[in-house]
Amino acid sequence: MFDVLTVAAVADELRDQILDGRIQRIGLVDPVTVAAEVYARGRRRALIASADPRSARLLLADSMPSFDTALITPFLLQARKYLRGGVVVGIDQPPLERVVRLSIVRRLPPHNASRRSRRLDADAALRADHRDEREDDDTTDLDIYGDAEVVRLDLAIEIMGRHSNLILVDADGLVMESVKRVTPRMSRVRPVLPRRPYTLPPPLERPDPRRLTSAGAEALLASAATKPSDTLAQALVRGLRGVSPPIGREIAFRVAEDAAVRASDLPTERAASLAREVRGVFEPMVTGAWAPRVYERDGAVVEYAAIPMRHLAAVADEVALDSISAAVARAQESAGDGGPSMPQDHAQRRARLAEAVRRERDKASQRLRSMEEQRARAEAADRYRRWGELIFAYLWQIEPGQTELTVEDERIPLDPALSPQENAQSFFEQYRKSQRAEASLPERAETAAARMGYFEQLLTQVEQADGFAAIEALREEFETQAGIVPEGKPQRRSSRSPKRPVPLASAEG
Repeated sequence: MFDVLTVAAVADELRDQILDGRIQRIGLVDPVTVAAEVYARGRRRALIASADPRSARLLLADSMPSFDTALITPFLLQARKYLRGGVVVGIDQPPLERVVRLSIVRRLPPHNASRRSRRLDADAALRADHRDEREDDDTTDLDIYGDAEVVRLDLAIEIMGRHSNLILVDADGLVMESVKRVTPRMSRVRPVLPRRPYTLPPPLERPDPRRLTSAGAEALLASAATKPSDTLAQALVRGLRGVSPPIGREIAFRVAEDAAVRASDLPTERAASLAREVRGVFEPMVTGAWAPRVYERDGAVVEYAAIPMRHLAAVADEVALDSISAAVARAQESAGDGGPSMPQDHAQRRARLAEAVRRERDKASQRLRSMEEQRARAEAADRYRRWGELIFAYLWQIEPGQTELTVEDERIPLDPALSPQENAQSFFEQYRKSQRAEASLPERAETAAARMGYFEQLLTQVEQADGFAAIEALREEFETQAGIVPEGKPQRRSSRSPKRPVPLASAEG
């Protein structure tokens, strides 16, 4: 998943591999995915950036993907004009943002150059897009500080799910072009259109996890206490800046050995430990000590991360890789067809779990309706008592085999097989039974309503789960709450011996 840590690891890798490199070729793989060949440190690398809402990504590859030559977009035209032949002079990530900015400098032909020379330059650039990779690289254009006109611009790569975008920004901070144009009607907060100022996504007013103190962790736990049903991971996502759901679950697992632990179950005495673990997870952003991993199950990649994830290692096979780009690429290959990094069977697993949760919710709803019917019957219990009293008051009027007694505007049904006294006792017994049921109904109804509400909330979390670990954690929580024994786990048998008659001795022995 491309969270803040993954983006930071990718930014560090780009600085190490392609800083001061020259962009030789650039093209579109699909309408929202751009690939550029960068020559740096004596080798060519492919820089791939995608704003696909399902698989937004940024990585380095050893070989260039195939371009879709039929795609000619305004973004591609601007990129070819200003990026091809340019030098990457800066790579940075705004603090705790899923954004990487590449600063690129390029020499432009002089304005007074002849049309023929400009056409020759354009033809040479077009040939560069189709040059054989075995040819020698011409690095003479790396002198960006000569007499020619030099332009500097930024390529902002925003990896933010369905809001992902690739944006060209000029030296004045104005948008030149983007793969996705965002009109004011689409977003009043942050439109993205040519000639408009480029602004970063509005930051969330939340504490910086890299500087979280024990006092800050105590305040976070106190705030989470207002929602007892929330997990610690949810409280961390809601309370700290840059914490994604996988990061939240990892921190929870490191603190309590349980990725799904509830925030209300963590005592305030653990605040210091919580703060320490939060800072530890974000420490590679300062030290650069990344350790990319992929997590596999049944031969498929279920998740990848820039740091070791203990909660994922507990349920999947952990594989260490040399670079975060290799981890992203391996996840893409596992998904197939360049789709999202989440394997396709995740959707099936999530659908099965959602159906099981939905069944339990419907069961709780049915029990609640049944209790409402019992409540209605209990409210009519006084009628049974009144009928019994009337039968005793008019015993002298009841004949053997009579099926109905009509007195005081009441029509009382009688069982002809029973005596008048037995009919009265039957009504009194129904009255007492209704009274007993009515006494326990409020508590039982409250329990059923709470259970139905819990499964309704769990169903929402399952439908929004975005990774294997999240689905597995929710499945374990569901099985615990529903009392379901997992497959392959033997059911517990009662250790008590069968009941036998109790021998008693009389006074005579």
